Amino acid sequence: MFNETLKSFSRFKIFVDGALVLLSFSIAYYIRFYTEFLSKGIPSLSFAQMLLPILSGLFLNLLFYQLLDLYQIRKSLGIYDTFVRVTKANIYSFLALVVLLFVYKLNDFSRWTLVLYFIINVSLTTFAHFLISKLTTKYYLDPKNQRRCLIVGDNDIGVDFVNRLHKDSSWGLRIVGVLDDKKGEVAKRYKVPHYQALSSIQSVLSNENIDVVIIALKAEAYDALGAVIQACEQAGVKTQIIPHYYRYVPARPYMDDFDGLPIIDVRHVPLDNVLKNASKRIFDVLFSLFSIVLTLPVLLFSALMIKVTSPGPIIYKQERVGLNRKSFQMYKFRSMRVQDPKDEKLAWTTKDDPRKTKWGAFMRKTSIDELPQFFNILKGDMSVIGPRPERPQFVDQFKEQIPRYMIKHQVRPGLTGWAQVSGWRGDTSIIKRIEHDLYYIENWTFSFDIKIILLTILKGFINRNAY
Repeated sequence: MFNETLKSFSRFKIFVDGALVLLSFSIAYYIRFYTEFLSKGIPSLSFAQMLLPILSGLFLNLLFYQLLDLYQIRKSLGIYDTFVRVTKANIYSFLALVVLLFVYKLNDFSRWTLVLYFIINVSLTTFAHFLISKLTTKYYLDPKNQRRCLIVGDNDIGVDFVNRLHKDSSWGLRIVGVLDDKKGEVAKRYKVPHYQALSSIQSVLSNENIDVVIIALKAEAYDALGAVIQACEQAGVKTQIIPHYYRYVPARPYMDDFDGLPIIDVRHVPLDNVLKNASKRIFDVLFSLFSIVLTLPVLLFSALMIKVTSPGPIIYKQERVGLNRKSFQMYKFRSMRVQDPKDEKLAWTTKDDPRKTKWGAFMRKTSIDELPQFFNILKGDMSVIGPRPERPQFVDQFKEQIPRYMIKHQVRPGLTGWAQVSGWRGDTSIIKRIEHDLYYIENWTFSFDIKIILLTILKGFINRNAY
């Protein structure tokens, strides 16, 4: 109910951005060829020839806006952050468009038109996003547009809900009362009317102008749940339930149907779907084959450098834990001097680790040492995108420290992942890494994988946290 309104604003932004791309191209074209600003010129391309790069620019801009989270639902950006993201997206789009112009063989496309388009579009889009954000906030702050909300359950669940509500005005709700058998924290802390007794729900809904009822009952009060829902339905009031077990399930749990019996899947994994899993596997095979061919010169040169600079095998095999908690041998280019396997298991590599070779240190920084993992992907041990696999001894350690750590093994481990492109790579927070891994697992889509691949390319392969 709440997210639908926010999604509509997000869709409106996409529509506005598309219109601004076309408007910016039109203004830039007019300035270039029909004003004295840059001296009048003669268009060298026909309308049909112009249309192809313009539509390509439209697609590229919307794609990079999406990749840089300009359409995220829950977070409102300030004008500086908006400007930075819009500028980055336009730079990426501009560079990609230049490449496409070369591919289209449209070498006569006006350079000045492109430069003017870039400046105009960044300016207009930044202003439009900031204005939409301000108007959205102003709309929901207006009491006339806020929905009157009754909370059923004056307890810590209700407190948690109201705290989150006060942090974000975009929900458009105004708490007008709390209904519970006992007066608790919500009524005291926020000084709203307290209505005694759950059994009086019908009377409260009849006498008060309530738009939304949020049911936040504890487990021991669930005997009254049926009567509360029935009263809300009878009054025609929109009803939402915060389950008492919400701390243990994801924000969007998957509801399954077992012969008419609803079952909540505590941890819905989209890749449990056979067709989705198969499509991801086909993509992995094709992408890894293409990548091996593309990086073959680097693979051969790296193998030669390892052999020349340090005695020992070229490929280093290390045991890692993968899908369904099963171990596999992960391949890497050897970046250290040969050592006793028992010593190697003791700890992670440190910044000035004396075991590293000079060429090995370079490979680690540039992620070249990870390239042999494309062969792991071909074998089916790994995927292009997924949580990074860890060694068994660290898995045993982390699963005791981080309650949800082992969930990452419900999908194939990846060469790169959402945590890595979000900055949680190498010697960084394990907890943050797991949070991002779980988000990926629960929200997987094919487009999400493409986004991570593009972000991996855009952000580069240099890893400042890699030792």
